[in-house]
Order: sequence, then C-alpha cells, then structure tokens
Amino acid sequence: MRDKFLSWGIVLVAATWVVALLIKAHYWIPTLLTAIYALGVYNSYQTKHAILRNFPVLGYFRYFFEGISPEMQQYFIERETDGKPFPRNQRSAVYRRSKNLSDTVPFGTQLEVNHRKYEGIKHSIYAKSPKEELPRVWVGGEQCTEPYHASLFNISAMSFGALSDRAQISLNKGAKKGNFYHNTGEGGISPYHLEGGDLCWQIGTGYFGCRDEEGRFNPELFTKYSTLPSVKMIEIKLSQGAKPGHGGVLPGVKNTPEIAKIRHVTPGMTIISPPSHSSFSDAAGLLRFVQQLRELSGGKPVGFKLCIGDTKEFEDICVQMNVLKIYPDFITIDGAEGGTGAAPPEFSDGVGMPLEPALIFVNRTLRNYNLRNKLRIIASGKVLTSLDILRAVAMGADMCNNARGFMFSLGCIQALRCNNNNCPTGVATQDKMLIKGLDVTDKAERVYHFHKNTLHTCNELIAAAGRDSYEEVDASMFMRGDEFEHLSDKYFPDILGNVR
Repeated sequence: MRDKFLSWGIVLVAATWVVALLIKAHYWIPTLLTAIYALGVYNSYQTKHAILRNFPVLGYFRYFFEGISPEMQQYFIERETDGKPFPRNQRSAVYRRSKNLSDTVPFGTQLEVNHRKYEGIKHSIYAKSPKEELPRVWVGGEQCTEPYHASLFNISAMSFGALSDRAQISLNKGAKKGNFYHNTGEGGISPYHLEGGDLCWQIGTGYFGCRDEEGRFNPELFTKYSTLPSVKMIEIKLSQGAKPGHGGVLPGVKNTPEIAKIRHVTPGMTIISPPSHSSFSDAAGLLRFVQQLRELSGGKPVGFKLCIGDTKEFEDICVQMNVLKIYPDFITIDGAEGGTGAAPPEFSDGVGMPLEPALIFVNRTLRNYNLRNKLRIIASGKVLTSLDILRAVAMGADMCNNARGFMFSLGCIQALRCNNNNCPTGVATQDKMLIKGLDVTDKAERVYHFHKNTLHTCNELIAAAGRDSYEEVDASMFMRGDEFEHLSDKYFPDILGNVR
C-alpha cells in the first residue's frame, strides 16, 4: 500500500494541479491533495507507527475508530444487560434515581434467571410495609470518645485531582443534604470538600495533606485538619481493591498548582504514592498508628481500608488487637472489583480478593478472635444497587461505600477516560473547559436523590422479605442460580448418564 500511495499519489497530485492551472479555478483541491500527499510521505518514512508506515493516511482511521470505540460500544452494540464494568440497566437505574424519576422498567426482567450467576431475594408472602426512616449505624468503639452516627450508604474515596472541583463540591453538598459522609480519598482535604458535608478523611501512603517535605507523616498537620468539625472519621488506606500493592497515580497533567498545594507536592509532576506506609511495617505498628491518630484527632473514629490478599496478614492484625488491646473503630474491605482512575491492567484484573469472599473471611475471622463486636465492617467495591448493599450486609458488612455510582449521579457516562484528563462530563478531569459543563446545583441534588432513593429501595426489599430491620438480613434471604441448576439435575436427570 505504501508503494502504491507514493507512486499513484504523485500522479494524482500532478494531474490535479495541471487541470486546476488550465481552468484557472479550484486551487484549494490540489492544495488539499498536496497536503495529504505530504502527510502520507511523512507517514511512509517515520518509524514509530507500523500501521501508518504501511498504510499512509488511511492508518489514521484505525486510530480514530479506536478512540471512539467506547462510545460505539455503548451507543450501537451494548444491550441493556451488557457493558463493563457496569451494564446499561444499572447505569440507567442510577440516572433515574438521581433525577428522582420513576425507576420502574417495562415488560419484565432481561436477566437469565435460570443462569447460575443469577441472584435474588426470597420474598415472604407475609411482606411488611417498608419503613420511611433511612438506616444509620453508630461507628466508634470503646476507645473512641466521639462516635459518629453514619448512614448505611456513603460516598467512597475519590480525591480532588482525580475528580474535578465542581464534582467534589456537588458530592459534598449532596452529602450534607442527605446526611451521609463523603470520603476525601487519599489526596487530602481540599476547599471543595468543605461545603458542610460530613467527611471521612483518608490517609494514604503518600500522607497527602499531612506530610513533611520528605513525604513522611506530619502529626502537626494531621491534627490541624483532623480536628475540623466536618471530619467525622479517619481512614488509613493500606491498599485499594483496583490496584492492591500498587501506589496511587496522579498524572502530571492533573497535578495543577492548586492540587500540589493541597497535597504538599511539586506541581506538574506525575505523583505515584508509595506501595506501603513509612510510619509502620507490621501489624503492631499499624495498630499503634491507629491509636496515635485517634489521640491526635481528639478521639474520633479511626479505621483502616484494605483489599484482602494474604489472609495470614489479616489474622496477624487480629492477634495483635488482642495482644495490644488496641482496636480500630472500623475496617473497610475493598474488593478486587473496585474502581480506579488509573491502574496497570494486571493489577486491576489479577490481584486481590473479590468483595464477597473477602467479607465472609473478615467477618468469620473477627468472630474467631472475639473482635466482631468491637468494630464496624464497611464494604466497598462495586456496591451500586440496593441488592448489592443488602448482599454485602448479608455477608457481614455493617455499612457500604460506593464511588462509581455517585459518579454516575454526577453525570458520568462510563466513557473510560478517567486516566487521560478528557472526561467529557467534567467529573474526572482538571480541564477547565470540560468542568464548566458540570452544574453544581443540579448535580448536588442528584447526589442527594441517588442516595435517598437507593436506601428507600433497600427498605422495600427488606420489607418484601418479611424482615423488620437490617439486623435480620443474612444469607438465608438470598437465592442463587447454581441452586436452580442442582434442582434441575434432580428433576431432569441427564439420561445420557447411563450410556456406556
């Protein structure tokens, strides 16, 4: 193709110029063709892109269609139950609840209800009337002097930098109106987190917002921010489900001078958080750090977040709790299915334990060490729908956090551009032009309605199951498709089983 382009292209360009000169008109056509031919010649001799080298000019169509492939997939190919990481029907439910519209669907389910992956709730013929009051949970153990009455459903960790200023303001204003907390993410407390909503301040391995010049923990700075009235809880981030064992990444294009000032780093640089904390290196050190932060914050609830990997390490933490008599107020369990703005695919796809088995393991392990009644378990990792929340509670969680659902409530369309600063809805970008499209007043209301309507549906599901409270939610409420497969085997045995 390259040789044909070079030989036939020069003939076409020359012929076009001859015709244009003869008729003395339309010089823009040969000029355009000359420019295209020059671009093709450049493509033919550059060495970085084999496609363009072999297919001059035409190769650009490949990159164009690759660039719009997420949109093509969403608009022309996906069915209602397709789409990753969240299918269209789940995204649509969030959009409708955010806008406070009816979330009913017509003509029945589109799920494969006889498939082994199907999950549902066993309803009761003695269903109850759903409660109007939204569920809340006290957080704060015996060593906490300022316990916090939290909502069952809250905004998970998303830093300013990963999200825009208007996105953070909208989330915080929505949290204030709905009386639930907003996790700051590991990027520190920005002015946009201080719109009156309750905060859970996350302290990551980079200690952003409470670090010294060498990147180590700074007690004075921590005390300054942790004693703010809006800070209700402090969360030590050990690992994140989407990239456990890998430090967080803030691309240099998103690291503006404003963000750098908040984080105490150099602007314009790509910031990679260390994979582990410098303040401790073992279970005992972690618990002493928990105790230190609780004292510095004036007795506020302090816990830690992790994705379960080596189960022996979590058991070691439980052993040290009983030895040192130091107990975190909560533990946030992040599943491997959790989201992130940027991570290597091997970490997103192949590292960490999924949320459901992790919750079961943590719940049972804490019970085995007689620790379960001393702290709360928070589930995080693709907990989007009311059914997801109840499933997490049934597996042992006391509360749930969600990030991407609240991003959808802000207008996120799952464009999958979080890592390149080109988010078209102004949610996950620092591009001022794109951010202008996000209206704070409207989006704050949507955040509030999404939270309220999701928990209201939780109340309806519990009532449909004949339960009075969330304390009665357990695994016996649920049924799974693999049970139906066994039932099918019993009543419709494989007649080929006796063939010899």
